[in-house]
Amino acid sequence: MREYSFVYYAQSPSETLLMGEVIGKRAQIGDVILLCGELGAGKTWITKGIAKGLDVPEKYPVTSPTFTFVNEYPGRISLYHIDLYRLEPNAEWSSLGLEEYLDPDGVTVIEWADKLPSFLFPAKFLKLDIFFDQKGRKIEFVTNIDHFGQIKDDLNLA
Repeated sequence: MREYSFVYYAQSPSETLLMGEVIGKRAQIGDVILLCGELGAGKTWITKGIAKGLDVPEKYPVTSPTFTFVNEYPGRISLYHIDLYRLEPNAEWSSLGLEEYLDPDGVTVIEWADKLPSFLFPAKFLKLDIFFDQKGRKIEFVTNIDHFGQIKDDLNLA
């Protein structure tokens, strides 16, 4: 399996949203997108963009499911938005039902994916590590999914 990696700089929330939209347009059924970064880094903004790229109707506001664990949104492809922020390291992972979202009939986005235990880490993924930077947000892409490997071209980073 080929691995792709590159770095993107988003200088504003609108650029972060647009980058997410590009991801959403490329997304296919079964994709798992892992978002890692500090509080306020832009994980939910990226998810809002992904939802836009998946044609989630605007009447469904995309918000972080911090207290509900998962939000589901209809679109061209269903979007499952999971937030692991409140989960403790000793969480009963097997009782959460997370496995069904890791081989989804839609697209799954997981915020705070760095909390995901290794036994649940998906074989195929797009992982974004988001950092605060002088230029705004530095976003490191790593994926082993071919259709996400081309996002670099979509973002004019070639």
